[in-house]
Amino acid sequence: MQEREVVLTKREVEARLVPVGTEIMIPADTFVTITQSLGGTFTVAVNGNLARIEGHNADALGKKPLESSFETPEDGTINENQVWEAMRNCYDPEIPVNVVDLGLIYECRIENGTPDGNHVFILMTLTAAGCGMGPVITDDLKTKVEHVPNVDKVTVELTFDPPWNNDMLTDEAKLELGML
Repeated sequence: MQEREVVLTKREVEARLVPVGTEIMIPADTFVTITQSLGGTFTVAVNGNLARIEGHNADALGKKPLESSFETPEDGTINENQVWEAMRNCYDPEIPVNVVDLGLIYECRIENGTPDGNHVFILMTLTAAGCGMGPVITDDLKTKVEHVPNVDKVTVELTFDPPWNNDMLTDEAKLELGML
C-alpha cells in the first residue's frame, strides 16, 4: 500500500462519501489526504470523512489521470485478457485490492458479433449487500471495460447469491490484507 499524501485541491471537485455513496463537492484550496490511489481513482480523507474522487478529476488533486494502453486486436474481437486487466484496475475505495482479487467477479462472458456488436457481460457481487458504493463500483467497472478495444456494450449485473465471504479472496489479496 502506498503512503498517504496531503494535497491542496486545485479546484472544486465532485466526490462521493465512502461508504454511503452520497455526492459532495470539495471546495478549491481544501487540504485532503490521499489514502488510496489505485486503478486511477482516489480515496481521500476530508473533514473527517472518506470520499472517492474519480480519475477524470485527477487534476483537482494535482495528479494525472490513468491512461489505458491496450493494443487493438486486428480481427475486431474483444481480447479477454484485456477485459480482465481492465477489471483488475477497479478497486473498492476502502480496500486496497481490486475487484477480481477480492473475488467479486462471478462471471465474465464475452460475446463477439452479437446484433449489438461485441458485448461483455459481467456478473458480480459486493462485499456487503447494503454497500452504498455499489453503484459507484459497478459504474467504474463498466467504464473501464468499455475502454477495452472492440467493446461495443458492457452489462454489469449485481447478485448476492452466493453471498461474498473471505474465502473468495485470492491468496494475493489475503496477503495484501494481512490475512495469511
